[in-house]
Amino acid sequence: MADPLIDSVVAQYQIQARLGGGSMGVVYKARDLKLGRLVALKFLPPEWSHDEDAKQRFVREAQAASSTDHANICTVHDIQSTDDGRLFIVMAYYEGETLKQRLAGGMLPVHEALHIGTQGARG
Repeated sequence: MADPLIDSVVAQYQIQARLGGGSMGVVYKARDLKLGRLVALKFLPPEWSHDEDAKQRFVREAQAASSTDHANICTVHDIQSTDDGRLFIVMAYYEGETLKQRLAGGMLPVHEALHIGTQGARG
């Protein structure tokens, strides 16, 4: 089944691809049509769009990330909502593979695992 958000425009963002998802959201690659840059959009899952506690946690996540300035923490540009009330966080887009994708290729060498863990701890 095709993802209905792919190729749609939400606010000023043209959604290009789904990057991944988890329990707290689904992340898409998008183009900011006003500024001409690539961004990542993290959407609160639709089933939680009417759950005030979930919405507040999502907003706190965006606030916490936006209040930091560290190379190992994603830059948050904005938090917005769709016309139907779904919250989404606008973040910097970083080219590359996710840790999940990297682990799908097999176990990491110890030095690489330590390097990744150190980066996470620093963030």
